[in-house]
Amino acid sequence: MPINVSLALPEAKTSRPPVVLVHGAANSAPVWKYWQLGLADRGWASYVVDLRGDGPNNSEDLSQAGMGDYTRDVGSLIGHIGRPPVVMGWSMGGLVAMMAAASGGCAACVALAPSTPSREVDPAVELRTGEFGPEEYGVTSLDPDDQPGMFDLDMEERGVALSSLGRESRLARDERRRGVVIETMPCPLLIVTGDMDREWPSERYDGLWLESDRLTVEGASHWGLVLYRQAISQVLPSVTEWLERAVADGGLGS
Repeated sequence: MPINVSLALPEAKTSRPPVVLVHGAANSAPVWKYWQLGLADRGWASYVVDLRGDGPNNSEDLSQAGMGDYTRDVGSLIGHIGRPPVVMGWSMGGLVAMMAAASGGCAACVALAPSTPSREVDPAVELRTGEFGPEEYGVTSLDPDDQPGMFDLDMEERGVALSSLGRESRLARDERRRGVVIETMPCPLLIVTGDMDREWPSERYDGLWLESDRLTVEGASHWGLVLYRQAISQVLPSVTEWLERAVADGGLGS
């Protein structure tokens, strides 16, 4: 299946590995607008991918798309890059990024408040097919003034958030509830959380068995981690410094 990808380049050539950015559930590529600009300013090229059913691919039937399908969308892009990239995702996309990184061939993984992996599958959770929209995550209006979950975003940032909204697979969500197993992580992993995130607070990752480093962003909600420009400017230096160390230690970006 063809996927839609946009590329942001720094002004000068760089030997750093590119960053593959993966959006969250019921969402699409534009949500990464400010991260792409910030990464380019700091000398990191980035690709942002629309998962199947989102962006220009929004006519695709999502009713039977699973987490493995989303991971294959990311893997298809990685296969065309020609070198091990950094894979970075937000929310559901954070788990997709972790799944892609767990398959190997990535320089590092950064997950912004990711849906958590599991150590085992719960067979009691029913797997259903179908689609749903952003209302399931509390976005029930397209009015920028009526977005309680985006309390830290200004009007421009809320506009980007609302323009990024899309559809989601019921099957993929049920798979996350059932448990997506990741046993090991072959590359460095960084978990980034916001101290104002009511959906995925830092405590959710306290039992994570995968070796990881952690960063907390002050004043950032769940949406704020990916769209609040003040929070992004605060955390970008720490993330890119971590990436420099991770790539140097792993030797994959040279």
